Amino acid sequence: MLYLDRPAWPWRGRLWSHLISDVSYAELHAFAEALGAPRRGFDRDHYDIPAERFAAAVWLGAQVVPSRELVRLLRAADLRRPKHLVNPRSPAPR
Repeated sequence: MLYLDRPAWPWRGRLWSHLISDVSYAELHAFAEALGAPRRGFDRDHYDIPAERFAAAVWLGAQVVPSRELVRLLRAADLRRPKHLVNPRSPAPR
């Protein structure tokens, strides 16, 4: 299943959401590609999605949940990759 929070994270003059999968990174990447999100939007365990794509993500099937729920879901699926535990030189998971 795919989840995202509401666009509430400001950056570069826009608001952003976080998109995650509780199944696999492969599912997340496939969904992001269908959404038209560039791969550079992937950050360790989620995609940063601009507010303009929020409605499309929901239409494609992502479920809207609070931000804290995203973290809980990632941890429960053993897909959480906190910044302090990620080696910046290691390749992103596929």
